[in-house]
Amino acid sequence: MKGNSVTSADIRTASGAGGVGSSPMPAKSAADRSMKPERRQRRSFKAALRIALPVLAGLLFVALWELKLFHSLFNLRTYQLPLPSAIAQAMADNRSLLASYTGYTLSEAVLGMLAGSAIGFIVALCATAWPRWGAGSLLIVASFNAVPIVALAPIMNLWFGDGIGSRIAIVTVATMAAMAVNAHKGMTMVDPLALDFMKSCAATKLEVFRYLRIPASLPYVFTALKINTTAGMIGAIVGEFFYSSRGLGYLLSNSIKVAKMPIGWSCITTAAIVGILFYLFMEFLERRLVKRHV
Repeated sequence: MKGNSVTSADIRTASGAGGVGSSPMPAKSAADRSMKPERRQRRSFKAALRIALPVLAGLLFVALWELKLFHSLFNLRTYQLPLPSAIAQAMADNRSLLASYTGYTLSEAVLGMLAGSAIGFIVALCATAWPRWGAGSLLIVASFNAVPIVALAPIMNLWFGDGIGSRIAIVTVATMAAMAVNAHKGMTMVDPLALDFMKSCAATKLEVFRYLRIPASLPYVFTALKINTTAGMIGAIVGEFFYSSRGLGYLLSNSIKVAKMPIGWSCITTAAIVGILFYLFMEFLERRLVKRHV
């Protein structure tokens, strides 16, 4: 009762000295309602600004490139650094070839990234469940990531041949470490109170992983997946540089050899666009799935 009386007094104090019939709360709600459209407009303006500024900066960069500002600054010729209009023309002239080779490179990157991320996640699970025996596996996986792709490509070609398997293996090795380290961090950095609560309820280790550790690791897992989207494209393209008869890396390598720089830059541009779209897809999945679990 004492608590109730104090709470009522607090409410009356907070409501002001207006007496009976005077209720400032509706006025405050009306003020809030009047502020909402302004806030919405301000948020919409900020959101539009976040999109418009990078777009304008990109358009300015391309315009300065087309006006040969960079050629003047670095004493370059157009055969060394093709103009954006020439790159766009090369992309239009070779669109069917670029589309076919992009699909081939993207399939290598996606399959390798899925395999590497799955292996990295399993390593993180083992390292978390059995820290004494599994923690060393994180160091082994991290050491694989330190091997340069140019040194890895001949080894994988010997192991898996010159088909798509060797590039998938390269991407797998290149993407394991990011997933293993990030997922392990997410599984170990759980709320101690939640962990103590589950232990007090006699939860098994499997239940702790299912209901606490794995859901808590999802933001870290998606961070690793977003890192692996670009790492996967880089691994696939560099692997095609050495042993391949298809793909953006193969086309880029041949274009440079015969000095067809606009086609080479069209490969670079296409790879960059695909990498951005791949990253945005992972970010979309993160927004849809992480909110549901965390």
